Amino acid sequence: MLTGYVVITTETFLQSLSFYLSYPLVTLGSRPVTLYTLLAGAVIFGVAMLLSRAIRRSLRGVASRRPTLSSSSLYTVERLAHYTILIIGLVIALSTVGIDFSKLALIASALSVGIGFGLQAIFSNFVSGLIILIERSLKVGDYVQLESGVLGVVTEITVRATIITTLENAEVIVPNSEFVNGKVTNWTHTNNFCRLRIPFGVAYGTDKQEMREVVLAAAAKQTQTLTGTPGREPVVVMKGFGDSSLDFELLVWVKPEYAAQQSGTRSVYLWAIDDALADAGISIPFPQRDLHLISGFNSVETPQS
Repeated sequence: MLTGYVVITTETFLQSLSFYLSYPLVTLGSRPVTLYTLLAGAVIFGVAMLLSRAIRRSLRGVASRRPTLSSSSLYTVERLAHYTILIIGLVIALSTVGIDFSKLALIASALSVGIGFGLQAIFSNFVSGLIILIERSLKVGDYVQLESGVLGVVTEITVRATIITTLENAEVIVPNSEFVNGKVTNWTHTNNFCRLRIPFGVAYGTDKQEMREVVLAAAAKQTQTLTGTPGREPVVVMKGFGDSSLDFELLVWVKPEYAAQQSGTRSVYLWAIDDALADAGISIPFPQRDLHLISGFNSVETPQS
């Protein structure tokens, strides 16, 4: 006869498992927190994350079948749906664990203490991110410039910060509160049409009418120039009388795909204007200074020692 062995049946195993799962770890109010409630809460939150991912994937599928749907609108709906599902899942999970949400006064007081001790910035950025997504004052793909001098394209809006990719392909992480509280220049807020100002100068005595025709013809040849839109044709305007030149500006509307490439687009127009004026024999002056020598000074005799 064998001794020293404990035979564990299926019924005994299930009873032991049920005991450990239902063993109270801590009591919150009148409800104990057990291993079972913790696992159930984790599963509920995991299901919420999977549901959020599935909904976002479905939205992308709808967008792929409807090319007219704005990508920025889709991104806003995705982020709002993601945050809403996660918040609902978190609330249900915490309720399942045993947290009593009827005592919101205690939770609010705890949050207020936490915010007072250093969470102001995080809370402000979170609220600012929601304001940006709801108001859509800033969208993915917008070409923006901040007061700090940051200039680039918005590539992502998260719950805490917004990521801007500069023309040098550097990713700048900007807190959301800076967009809500500061001054932001959005070049493509309403639409992606953008007008550039290209300054240049010509020598005094130049035939201005001929110069205008040469510059407008050069601008019309560039692929970046917006064509076929009434009221948005290139224009040459005179800005003033410079020290060495007549100062002008080419005002030209560019196509939407070039609105976020202003540095490179300006270079294209400057290059074209220089070539066109040179081919037409119109000189672009450089600063000149006249030196006048006055003769007739009496020589100063050096005293003899």
